[in-house]
Amino acid sequence: MIEQEIAQFEKYYDMIRTYLLTYSMQLLAAILILIFGLWLAKKLAGTTHTLMARHDIDITLTNFVANVVKVIVVTMFIIIALGKIGISVTPFVAAIGAASLGAGLAVQGMLSNYGAGLALIATRPFVVGDTISIKGVSGQVKSIELGHTILINEQKVEITVPNKHIIGEVLHNSFNYSHVEGQIGIAYSASAHAAISVIENILSNDEGVATDPAPQVGIEGFADSAVTISYRYWTPTISLIENKLNVNLAIYQGIKDAQIEIPFPQRVVTIKSSAAKFD
Repeated sequence: MIEQEIAQFEKYYDMIRTYLLTYSMQLLAAILILIFGLWLAKKLAGTTHTLMARHDIDITLTNFVANVVKVIVVTMFIIIALGKIGISVTPFVAAIGAASLGAGLAVQGMLSNYGAGLALIATRPFVVGDTISIKGVSGQVKSIELGHTILINEQKVEITVPNKHIIGEVLHNSFNYSHVEGQIGIAYSASAHAAISVIENILSNDEGVATDPAPQVGIEGFADSAVTISYRYWTPTISLIENKLNVNLAIYQGIKDAQIEIPFPQRVVTIKSSAAKFD
């Protein structure tokens, strides 16, 4: 038993030694070709990225094209290196094709996300920095990947949306701004024109409020004990909460300084009494 194992080991050793002696130069050449291919792929990918960035092309498309260039170049040099040491790539291509078919059926959802990602990169309905609303979620676009898009909402929470849920859906894009609505009630005896003027001045002088589209202020409705003044404006999404709180405080203080009454809910209760009559 031991002699058979020794004989088998010697057989494999002779095969390896013969292969190394026969293909040593080819093996060295293949390694050098592969090293050169990796260097060239990195160089070409970097050059592609630099050229596209210089022409202000979208960063997501730039990264995708640079990675594709790198993968293509590395694949080409791997094929050349395998051929140099006498390994035919034809069986590998067939095996890869069969494996791809099975993998494609297994990861159909993932592939649909990648296909949708390519469509987003090609059509660019939004870019990094835009504020979008889709499928009931909204936020500022942080990054656009092949499989998913990452949003950040006003609470600084990251939301990952699969790209297949973006393509073909109704998409709201407010670019890098978000819409804010607010209300404040004033007494019926107070001047609505004065209150509107105060709010308009505050919104027009606040650096966090966009001038285009212009803010809107007016009477929203008539409550039981107050006239409801509504105001709408646009503010950068990245500082949405901060600007909203600052504007609300400024409006509240401005209404008070103008001595415009802010009423509170009131309820009038009438008690009726009847005197008892005796014969």
